[in-house]
Amino acid sequence: MSRGFFDPSRSPVPRAHAEPGAFRRKVYTVSELTALVKGAVEEKVGAVWVEGEVSNLSRPASGHVYFTLKDERAQLQAVLWRSVASRLGFTLEDGDQVLVFGRLTVYEPRGQHQIVIERVELEGLGALQRALEELRARLAKEGLFDPARKRALPFLPRAIGIVTSPSGAAIHDMLEVIWERFPRARVVLRPVRVQGEFAAAEIAQAIREFDAWGGADVLIVGRGGGSAEDLSAFNDEEVVRAVAGSRTPVVSAVGHEVDVTLTDFAADVHALTPTEAAVRVVPRLRDLLEELDSSARRAASAVGSRLDAERERVRLLERSYGLHAPHEFVARERQRLDDFASRLPAALGRGLASARERLAELSGRLGGLSPLAVLARGYTITRRAREGSRPLRDASELSPGDRITTRFARGEADSLVEKVRRTPRSRGG
Repeated sequence: MSRGFFDPSRSPVPRAHAEPGAFRRKVYTVSELTALVKGAVEEKVGAVWVEGEVSNLSRPASGHVYFTLKDERAQLQAVLWRSVASRLGFTLEDGDQVLVFGRLTVYEPRGQHQIVIERVELEGLGALQRALEELRARLAKEGLFDPARKRALPFLPRAIGIVTSPSGAAIHDMLEVIWERFPRARVVLRPVRVQGEFAAAEIAQAIREFDAWGGADVLIVGRGGGSAEDLSAFNDEEVVRAVAGSRTPVVSAVGHEVDVTLTDFAADVHALTPTEAAVRVVPRLRDLLEELDSSARRAASAVGSRLDAERERVRLLERSYGLHAPHEFVARERQRLDDFASRLPAALGRGLASARERLAELSGRLGGLSPLAVLARGYTITRRAREGSRPLRDASELSPGDRITTRFARGEADSLVEKVRRTPRSRGG
């Protein structure tokens, strides 16, 4: 084919649309074509995981988050709706390496493909979080986080043990609060590293040493805030087990309010900050003294009220008739006693008569049930003619020639059995 020659058979327009001398074209508007591309992208790609670096991040007043997800050769626009962004648990920043899950789509007003994100993991942290969650579930199954294990803190500890860094802000905050609240408080610091390779082993060992010493009534284990990597020692299994196994009640004081570690779950008390831990372990001396003064005032008032009541009772007794006319009081009581004595014999007589009538009635009932009364009505009791034999109830128990004794209402008779007549048993008997 020579250059510049147009062959209709090679046209991108389907030949079915070609007519002699003219061509029928399918023409799309921009909106229609964009919608077509959007549908194809969402159908063919859909929800995917994408890895990349965050850049050009913006947070408008709407609360949604927009950024570019890029690698060394390409970039992809990303949007994080406010409802998802509020549940992240961390602040997304430019430069973060992330792994995101979302739906690939096309933003039609710009004809631009983008991903609408449903989940974000900081790269490298996702695997760590999964391992941490597995450890948490395993320790929870063992009962290390059971609320029933939690112990109450002592009201006024003899000594407060603290396991933390001697150079961090946490120890200074705690000491300031403790001594401001109770200047006489005794504090014992066991210095440890709170981050880095050896931190977990040092923290666990310090808790065991306090237990072995036995001089502290409560322990504070903690540090100031930090990143997930900084706080990793307090998610270490050895530290969590040391806290859960401590014979001394433990207050965890790790990080700021948004930081939660496995140590917090295992401790008897979880304080949101080191400062709060200091408040929880020791009362304020000024409050105790005020309460003591108030109790003393209440006790004095109660004693005064009781004394006043007793004085009034004594005054009433002083004005009473018995004290002012004792002879008349004694005479009146003597008259009451004589009256009671005069009525007593008649009451006793009525009681005895009623008892005799009741006894006679019971005797009559017992007489009717007596075997002798049955014999008096013409019945007899027959036994074999030997000592200690039992009464006979059935003629079939005898044989001709047996000797028997018959008891009557008055007297007995000995007999010799000549013939036995047996009565057939009824079907019911």
